[in-house]
Amino acid sequence: MSPVESFHRPRIASLVVRQHAELVAFLWVQRESLLAQEPPAAVAAKDIDDRIEANLDGLRIAGQAAWPSLLQQLQDYPDSGELFAFAWTAIEFNDPVRLSEAVGHARELTPSPDGFIGALRWHAADRIGPHVRDWITDADAFKRFLGVSACLVHSVDPKNLLPRLARDPDPRVRAAGLRLVGVLKRTDLAGEANAALNDSDEDARFWSAWSLVELGHARLAQNALRAAVETPGKDRLIALRAAIKGGPETEVRAWLGGLMQSPQTASIAVRSIGMLGDRGRLAERMREPPVSIAAGASFAELFPEAPWDELSSADMEEVGPDFIDYFRDSIVRVPLADKVAEWGMVAGALRD
Repeated sequence: MSPVESFHRPRIASLVVRQHAELVAFLWVQRESLLAQEPPAAVAAKDIDDRIEANLDGLRIAGQAAWPSLLQQLQDYPDSGELFAFAWTAIEFNDPVRLSEAVGHARELTPSPDGFIGALRWHAADRIGPHVRDWITDADAFKRFLGVSACLVHSVDPKNLLPRLARDPDPRVRAAGLRLVGVLKRTDLAGEANAALNDSDEDARFWSAWSLVELGHARLAQNALRAAVETPGKDRLIALRAAIKGGPETEVRAWLGGLMQSPQTASIAVRSIGMLGDRGRLAERMREPPVSIAAGASFAELFPEAPWDELSSADMEEVGPDFIDYFRDSIVRVPLADKVAEWGMVAGALRD
């Protein structure tokens, strides 16, 4: 190498590259945590997007020099954020060997390879298209799952492949395919969704019911969705939104009124207040420890502009002995009913 070539070659500081890799992983997990809140903290998550992109730029500039840091952190902490950083870079550099490694790591991160799917979401659909086309028809069920998941996060229609995906022998692929039917509003596949209400897999049954609402056949899905609402589970709030959307409103309100009477379902019924757009007595429900968090979430959904940090507290001493007894050692944030009522009065927000 000549002195001139040596002078012009960019110098890569390994410590800086490692910091970029670590920040990408950390910030992505933080972003997903904000979006997983109920309701999602979308504004705060959007603020993090620019910081993630800035650190991804650092990995782009580092080029192949980024791999030692990415590999080391994935080996040391094989978690979603580290997988996101690794998979995103493999796609960005169009590196088939590293991408194959990323698929292998994603396969081990069960039950859901969120980091890998997050990388697919972050890239543009046309950038990942060649990989998705290979995966979605692969004999390997896990690759088919990655393929249909990529279609889901980008709302891309796999056309004549979707009926086959909705009937796939692998339950995870099948559930994702049935969900995609609703996302794309493929009314021609309403029969597939209806048949899947009796699927042997719980997720497939759930997403078939959800899709039927999206396709305009809510009546067929009511029983399945209401059962999902009345039973604690990971998709309970999604089921509640779908049940409310499916209507009819008078029947939905009567059903939720019945749920309000039971200690086991009162909280999810209170959570529906924000979804229905109701406001009456919301601050009063915040004074009841069992439903206070749900009431706070309903309020935040109705009034995203409200200063939530000022209107809530994680200090149970601030809200009284009933809350101390109920939550005990739990780390939660509950609304401060008096402050919420005061804010609502000034803003004219809590009047029906």
